[in-house]
Amino acid sequence: MKLSNEQEKRIIDFVDAQGLKIQTLRDDIIDHLCCVVESGLGKDKSFDQLLEEAINDLAPNGLIEIQHKTVFLLNSKRILLMKKLMYFIGLIGSISLTAGVTFKVLHMAYANELFMVGFLTLLLLFVPLYTIDKFKVTLSKSISVRLKFILGLVAAVSTGLSGLFKMMHLQGAPMLLLFGAFVFAFGFLPFYFFNMYKNSVPEVAE
Repeated sequence: MKLSNEQEKRIIDFVDAQGLKIQTLRDDIIDHLCCVVESGLGKDKSFDQLLEEAINDLAPNGLIEIQHKTVFLLNSKRILLMKKLMYFIGLIGSISLTAGVTFKVLHMAYANELFMVGFLTLLLLFVPLYTIDKFKVTLSKSISVRLKFILGLVAAVSTGLSGLFKMMHLQGAPMLLLFGAFVFAFGFLPFYFFNMYKNSVPEVAE
């Protein structure tokens, strides 16, 4: 039995409401759902039941997950290269920071230089890259989840810079610390606990 124009429109409207950005993927999903539902019409199940089953079979976690997997497959080499670079930067920063602290304890030369290089590498390169990597995963989630990552990054960088400014006896350390603490306390923490609450609600309901 062929789908009616209204039924086709319902499928199209549903897919469009999922926020898919890749046009070809959108068209393929619509074609797939139409074919699956159409093949089941005229049997014991209604259109709504067939559509729901087709969606659950195709993407039990939502159609946006298919887009994420498609983007990863299309850009897997670039994504893997960026991840390798990110973790390599983290490794170099950690080694330099550890060496700086060790040299400082042993009163060896270049302790301050190694510490600063490691600290700045982690704070200004690794932490932002890591946050961006995690942020991309949350793009399909609520605004509160995304704001949590953004505000956490701002608070971490500001607080870290305040510590560095303090050690180097530069001006602005107290202001950076106050700004970082303010963003952390009144920006990051509210969103963090709000998301914890939202995630715990289904568990409580069960």
